[in-house]
Amino acid sequence: VIVPAAIRETGRMTADSLGMMKRMLTGQASVKNISGPVTIARAANASAERGLDWFLYFLGLLSLSLAIINLMPIPILDGGHLLYYLIELIKGSPISERAMIAGQYVGLAVLAGLMGLAFYNDILGLVPR
Repeated sequence: VIVPAAIRETGRMTADSLGMMKRMLTGQASVKNISGPVTIARAANASAERGLDWFLYFLGLLSLSLAIINLMPIPILDGGHLLYYLIELIKGSPISERAMIAGQYVGLAVLAGLMGLAFYNDILGLVPR
C-alpha cells in the first residue's frame, strides 16, 4: 500500500517540477521561482517545525528536484553526458574532444548563471520590502 502511493507521489512531484521548468522556459512562470540555499534552508526549517513526516517529505522533494536538474541536457551534468551519448549514437561516431570541451564550458556557464540567479533571488528575499 505504501510503495504504490510513494511511486504515485514521486510521479506527481516529477510532473509538477518538469511543468514548472517548462513554464519558466516559456515565460509562463517567473524565474523568481528559482531559489538557492537560503530559501532551501528556510523551507527545511518550516517543514521541520511541522514534524518529522513533513521534513522527510521535504527532503524527498529536494532530492527529487536535484535529480531532475542533474538529468537536464546541460553538458557538465549527467544529462549532458547522456546527450553526448545520444549524439554519438545518432552520428555513429564519437564527438570530437574539442566539441566536448566547448560543450563543457557552455554547460558551466549555464550552470553558473542559474546558480547566480538563485543567489540573486535569495538575496532579494532577504531584503525587506
